[in-house]
Amino acid sequence: MLAIKLLKGVFLLLGAVFLVLACFLYQQSRAFYDQAVSAEGTVIELVERRSEDSITYRPVVEFVTGDGTQVEFTSRVGSNPPGYAIGERVEVLFDPDNPNNARLDGFFESMGAWLIFGAIGALFFLSGVGSLLYSRFTASRNARLLEQGLRLETTYQGVELNTRISVNGRHPYRITSQWLNPESLEVHVFKSANLWFDPSPYIDTDTVAVFIEPGNPKKYHMDVSFLPKLAK
Repeated sequence: MLAIKLLKGVFLLLGAVFLVLACFLYQQSRAFYDQAVSAEGTVIELVERRSEDSITYRPVVEFVTGDGTQVEFTSRVGSNPPGYAIGERVEVLFDPDNPNNARLDGFFESMGAWLIFGAIGALFFLSGVGSLLYSRFTASRNARLLEQGLRLETTYQGVELNTRISVNGRHPYRITSQWLNPESLEVHVFKSANLWFDPSPYIDTDTVAVFIEPGNPKKYHMDVSFLPKLAK
């Protein structure tokens, strides 16, 4: 449980860091474009960049400023296949006070960095917030069912591992039980919340209390308050 709580906190922290970084990059990009001057450049070379599993090509561009200064720069954005050809004429934006601070006039050149960091930050942050909200919603719903739900004495079936969830290579346990609806003659299977210890040695009963929403057995909460608490 501590690992899961820490994971939620890490998601929130990483999300916040990436969002702040995205805002910083956006402000930098906006400041650049507010004062940038355009010029026509020529792609004179394609620089190959290798990583462990990919190769990208970045264009090297040459252009001349209004006062005749010749400037050469390598684009920060690469692709495979190459997005430009040698000899291709391209639009360039540069800082008039520092012509070496130049970039191609394109969507990804101008917005790519902060959009990527913003998307990653939003994903992490929303995942963390969503997990916290879901935990609070589940706790509130369970409390309401314990107070207002219909109590059923269900037949204890056993304990299973929830292999859909893994934390540090460990899977949580769940108590399973079932109940025969005397009106519909349908069997309903219930499962407890995830337990991070094996509850089997502490179950000495044939029945387990389950609280359901009246008329809707799909919304339920298994009462496992008879179990010992897991030490922190």
